[in-house]
Order: sequence, then C-alpha cells, then structure tokens
Amino acid sequence: MDRIKAIALFSGGLDSLLAIKLVQEQGIEVEALHLVTAFASRCDPTGRCRLVKIVGAAAALGVSLRIISRDPGLLDLVKSPKQGFGSNMNPCIDCRIEMLKIAAEHMRRAGARFLVTGEVLGQRPMSQRGPTINLIEKETGLRGLVLRPLSAGLLIPTIPEEKGWIDRGKLPSISGRSRKPQMRLAEHYGITDYPSPAGGCLLTDPQFAFRLREMLAATPGLDMNDVQLLKHGRHFRADPGTKVIVGRDENDNARIENLCREGDVLVEPEDIAGPTALLRGNATQVNIRTAASLVARYSKARTKSSMKALVRRGADGDVRTVEVAPAQDAVARELMIVKSHS
Repeated sequence: MDRIKAIALFSGGLDSLLAIKLVQEQGIEVEALHLVTAFASRCDPTGRCRLVKIVGAAAALGVSLRIISRDPGLLDLVKSPKQGFGSNMNPCIDCRIEMLKIAAEHMRRAGARFLVTGEVLGQRPMSQRGPTINLIEKETGLRGLVLRPLSAGLLIPTIPEEKGWIDRGKLPSISGRSRKPQMRLAEHYGITDYPSPAGGCLLTDPQFAFRLREMLAATPGLDMNDVQLLKHGRHFRADPGTKVIVGRDENDNARIENLCREGDVLVEPEDIAGPTALLRGNATQVNIRTAASLVARYSKARTKSSMKALVRRGADGDVRTVEVAPAQDAVARELMIVKSHS
C-alpha cells in the first residue's frame, strides 16, 4: 500500500512541531505548509527572523516545506469577518476557516489524505473551543479530515483514526493554556530550540489594531501597501484624508521609503541626522510643511529654531527644500495616531 501522506499547518511553534512528530512516528509522510501574511510579525520575541526559524525547524523535522502567501483576499476578511473579532482586530475564527480552506486545496493537489494542526483544545478562547472547532469543520467541509494530535484523545475520532492510518491510543489528550504537557513532550523528543508562545499576529496587538481601525475609517479602500506602512514608524493624521509616517530608526526609514508610491511625498532633513517621513494623501503645502516640522521634531534639529528639509514627490521625483520650525510637543501629540492607555 502507498504510504499515507498528510499536510500539516506549520507555524514553527512548539505545538506544530510536536503535532508533526506525533504523526511522523506513526509512519505518516508529512509535508509542512506555512502561510505567510502581512499581519504576521517578522521577528520572534528574541529578535530572530521567524521565517528563517521556520525553514530551519522544518529541516530539523525532515519534512518538505511549502510557503504560501495568504494576503490576496485577507484584507477583505479583516474588514468584515463573518464570525466577528476577538479583543482587538483579530478575526480568529474566519482566519482559521480560510487557512484550512487553503490547506485543503493544497492537500488535494499534493495527493495527501488529511490535514494536521497543532491546535490544543481550550488554548485559545476564540478558535480552539469544542463548538468552534465543529463550526470550523462545517464551514470548511473538512469534517473528520483535520487531525489535532495534541488533543486527539479529547476529540471525536477523525477519518485517519477510523481507517487505522493513525493509532488514536498513541496520541495525547492535552487541553488548556498550560504549556507544561507540551514541554514534557518536547523533552521526550529531544526538542530544545523552540520559540516562546508569544503571539505573532499583529491583529492581536492593541496599538496596531487601533491604527488599522483608524485607517479603515479614514481610508475604506486601503490596500496591503497601506497595511505594511502601519507596521513602521510614528503615525500622524495631518487632515482627515492625509497621513504622515515618521521613521523611528534607519530600518524604519528604509522600509518607509521602499513603500513610497506615486502621489506620496518623502521628507527628510537636508544636512543633519534624522528620520524620513512619508506623506500620503493631500500633498498641500500646509501638509508638506507639517510633515517637515514633524521630521524636525524627531531629528537632531528639535532644539533649534528651524531646519531645512528635502521634499521629494515619489521615490524618484524632483527634490526641493523647505525650511520649518520643529513641531511643538503639544502639536505632535495632538496629531499622533495612538491608542490611549487610560
């Protein structure tokens, strides 16, 4: 008989690592599938690139890895999720449904028999409760085809178990938010290098979610370039249709400049160290001078009476110079888009 193959949704975290190990040791061929999105953090809590870690983790498991972008259509889901949001802008249930639909299509193309996830019953309040798991399987048409090895003993037997491809008795019954059972299992398998369980989805971050909600209200037609900008710099609202994004460091400056598109304006200090700003919206002289004053406020010119700034329309447009006074602290605070901690 041909070897049974499964597709595993693979985040690179401990739960998905363990799920693959549990299935592999039952003789199942596993292919890992990682879904990339603009809403995922680029780095883990230690500052290491998540994608590099994911590639390395798949190699250590001895599984092939396919990486697919989820961004097409994802923004529409975020704008209007059928199942609603979590505590911020995270549409976890709808997101899980779409992930499994993508994985199911890949499963069919790859000739695999079922899907594997690292989900743990009761670990996440929205998407990993019993009734929600049933809803997700109904919405995806995958009832019985999603094996959750870490919690299998607590869930209804799946098709792989019923057909004897998977021995249910060899799978654990983990539930809840404690990480101790997974850590013990990791020790059993000799897995020592795994990330902390800190979430990597920016939609769960209160500040990012506040920026996104504010921008959706001001710019209903926003696209993924707008979303990428939300991840960098300090954000200011110059007028209802105009934003100014001011870089925090050299990396921010470079990324902001790379995201510049036709109609945008770039502003930077002429002859001193300081941030790059991108103006998107109404490029009036008033708004350009506001952007330049914010650049001065966050540059080495903040204590001076004025600063000369270079103004460029688009990434390759003509450059001119304006001279402005640094924005006062009160003005910067009034224009800044930031969630209050009060």
